[in-house]
Amino acid sequence: MFKRENQLNNMENINLGGTPKTPSVNFNCENGVIELKGRSIPENSVEFYKPLNNWIEKYGENPQKTTVFEVKLEYFNTSSSKCLLDIFKILESINGTATEVKVKWYFEKDDGDMQEAGEDYQALIPLPFIMIEVEEI
Repeated sequence: MFKRENQLNNMENINLGGTPKTPSVNFNCENGVIELKGRSIPENSVEFYKPLNNWIEKYGENPQKTTVFEVKLEYFNTSSSKCLLDIFKILESINGTATEVKVKWYFEKDDGDMQEAGEDYQALIPLPFIMIEVEEI
């Protein structure tokens, strides 16, 4: 157990405030919760998501028993959708080894597009998805 705690201490959480073009990011290695919230339409999606992917890959070397990816996006563009798919693939690669990954996909009550996007990812990626309808993200 000491080794695990020591490794966790060497890993920094990511906490980024959202902007009109980028989501807020809260990646927490201590509780295994990875959260994206807001809008994802960055100028360069690959550049924005690369450090997030790297963090998840490093986290996957020594994850919590349960990892929850909470997606609370009100909108994302096409290039962000590819980056999200990359995140799902990384999570898929660590699922079942040392962690159980769950995806919580939040969508607003009247937003069929976001609900459908979550269902599309669910059909593509063999991870357990929990679809959660909310009044407002």
